[in-house]
Amino acid sequence: MEYKPPYTITTKIVNLVAKITECATRLSIREEVDLKLRKIHRIQTIQGSLAIEGNTLSAEQITAILDGKHIVAPIKEIQEVRNAIRAYDKFMDWNPYSVDDLLEAHRTLTEGLIDESGMFRMGGVGVVADTEVIHVAPPANGVLYLIKDLFSWLEQTDEHPLIAGCVFHYEFEFIHPFADGNGRTGRLWQTLLLSRWNSRFTHLPVENMVYKKQHAYYDAINESSEKADCAPFIEFMLEAIYQAIITVTPEVTPIVTPEVERLINALREKPLGKQEILQVLGLKDEKNLRELYIKPALQSGLIELTIPDKPTSSKQQYRITESGKLI
Repeated sequence: MEYKPPYTITTKIVNLVAKITECATRLSIREEVDLKLRKIHRIQTIQGSLAIEGNTLSAEQITAILDGKHIVAPIKEIQEVRNAIRAYDKFMDWNPYSVDDLLEAHRTLTEGLIDESGMFRMGGVGVVADTEVIHVAPPANGVLYLIKDLFSWLEQTDEHPLIAGCVFHYEFEFIHPFADGNGRTGRLWQTLLLSRWNSRFTHLPVENMVYKKQHAYYDAINESSEKADCAPFIEFMLEAIYQAIITVTPEVTPIVTPEVERLINALREKPLGKQEILQVLGLKDEKNLRELYIKPALQSGLIELTIPDKPTSSKQQYRITESGKLI
């Protein structure tokens, strides 16, 4: 029986894939991003991914290391940055379905940091939050087979690359194939998968967006594990990818009219129904509310329905999205 990861395609996932795909298409017809901007995005990527794991170096310090300058900082953290720079410099040469290349990526990221660099773990491992064990990974003797099954599914699936990459990322963290460095390796590998779909993702600092929401990142992993369905994690990662696109690329940032901005501000505290919004904004014309406020905010991904499967429900409310919070 062929392996298939457990996940459900929700309405939110479908909508986010559509938005990201549209943005990616617009990115593809732009001129090449200049080298200075690429460097900035790469630094943001490295800082975000390592900061999730506890690295404290600033963007300025990482820039100095990238430029070959000496900095005063913990040796371990400097080594982590140097390793990440090498990994992101060469990661497009790796085959995203190759176990050997995955091991090489891990070796590059963890060289000089752990004894089991570039090899699957030889013992049990768990994920601890504070003092509580929140996940016990599968036994070490099954790791190679699980990774091979995952790569086989990844290579053969007809799922959209955006969804497949998120599923891979979750399953990879669930398997936890390495003694250490699982998070940074999984995030790098998802970036590799995204970049093979659209090369502009090579320079998109998705990891920085994940870092800004790292508690939600772990919550999404835990919720997916509890439900035995990685839909919550897929939704979280797609939202992070979408935020990264609209934040770093002015050409795809939604145009926010004064009306939309007023609506977003009204929803910052809590979701509201249509009548509540009319009251808060001091409006009387429901048609104007729909055409000038709600419709453009929905189309820009700045707000969303609380009951997306029943858009005409009497209990329908509108809430601000993560993208809307950036406005």
